[in-house]
Formats: sequence, C-alpha cells, structure tokens
Amino acid sequence: MQIAIDGPASAGKSTIAKLVATKLGYIYCDTGAMYRTVTLMALRNGIDVHDAAAITARLPQLRIDFKPTATGQQVLMNGEDVSLAIRQEDVTNNASAVAAIPAVRADLTQRQRDIAAAGNIVMDGRDIGTTVLPHAELKVFMVASVAERARRRFLDNQAKGIDVPVSVLEEEIAARDHKDSTRATSPLKQAEDAVRIDTTHMSIDAVVAEILRLHDERLGQKAGEQSGSPK
Repeated sequence: MQIAIDGPASAGKSTIAKLVATKLGYIYCDTGAMYRTVTLMALRNGIDVHDAAAITARLPQLRIDFKPTATGQQVLMNGEDVSLAIRQEDVTNNASAVAAIPAVRADLTQRQRDIAAAGNIVMDGRDIGTTVLPHAELKVFMVASVAERARRRFLDNQAKGIDVPVSVLEEEIAARDHKDSTRATSPLKQAEDAVRIDTTHMSIDAVVAEILRLHDERLGQKAGEQSGSPK
C-alpha cells in the first residue's frame, strides 16, 4: 500500500505523514528533507545553488539516510545528523532552486522509489502522486492558507531556536509556492485522483483520522479487486 501526500510548504505534510505511518506501521519517507540535504551539501561546499552541473557531480558521493528515534526521525548526510541544519533559513530559501534541477530530481526520485519498493509506505513531498508514485493507492493533496502556514512555521521555528518574524515567513512561503508551482520539472500540482484536504481550520488529529479513513476505504477496494468481488 502506497500513500502519497503532496502540498505546498508548511501545509503540515510531514507532521501528518509521520503520524499516519506510525499508526499504520508503515515506512515514512520525507522527500523534502532529501532535497534540503542536497541543498545543504551545496551550500557547505560553496556551490551556487543554480549550478546544476556542479551539484549533480556531487550526488554520487552523497548518502542520505533516515534513522528512527524516540522523538521522530533523524536525517543523516553521509552519517552526520543534519536534522536541524536542513531547517535553517539559508537552506529553506534555496531548496526550491536545487529541487528545480532535473538531474537532482531524477536522482532523488529513483532513491524514493527504491525506498517505496521495500514495503508499505507513506511518502510526502511536492510531486509524489504525480511523478514519484503515480500509481499510489491513496493520494492526498494538503493545503492551508498562507497566513496559517506562516503561523505554523513560526511556532516550529521558535521550538528550534530559529527567530524569524511571521511577516517574513508569509513572504517566503508565498514565494516558495510560486517557485514550486511554476518550475519546469515536476511542478507542484494536485494529481487528478488525489483527495484535497484543506487543513487551515483542522486539528492534526482530525487530518490524521480522515487519512486513516481514506486508507481503510482504499484497502477495502483493493481487497475487493483482488478477490474479484464488485466494488
């Protein structure tokens, strides 16, 4: 069973995906963290984030791993825990440029498909339902207002000791939306068969419950198809 959760920045995808995966006992893959890790690698090596050739040349030496912890999940770059480093403002503001590089997307898309092939998966990102896992049994497209997403990121940043005004975050999120939805390679868009969930006024528990309901519905449909019984 594959669950693809897509949507714009700070719509709550990762938080929801982690909880859904935990409740179902599925593998969780945060694809956004993978693009952020590539971005961090470029910044640390003084590579211009628009230099596709230089970034692509470094990919074979870049290992990205996810390590489950008691409080969530660590992101490892060549063995180093970069979970907090990839959430810093410099990475956040440059990740879209790196994610727009076709060779980077091709490399990470294959890595993501390899992870998905290992078993039941919950994967979140920008193009999971349209490009990475186009045949996923359940596709969800999560949205929320810019103001609400900025508020969520502000609170998340505060918890991590990152101090950025809400007004600045609103501008950054709006700019990120534009970049993600207008890029030439795998732009952010809702898959035709995805279920749209507006989380602006929903609690985390309510969103998780709705996705679990959809999961059970799809699982029932899948069982019916396999047994040859009518839907």
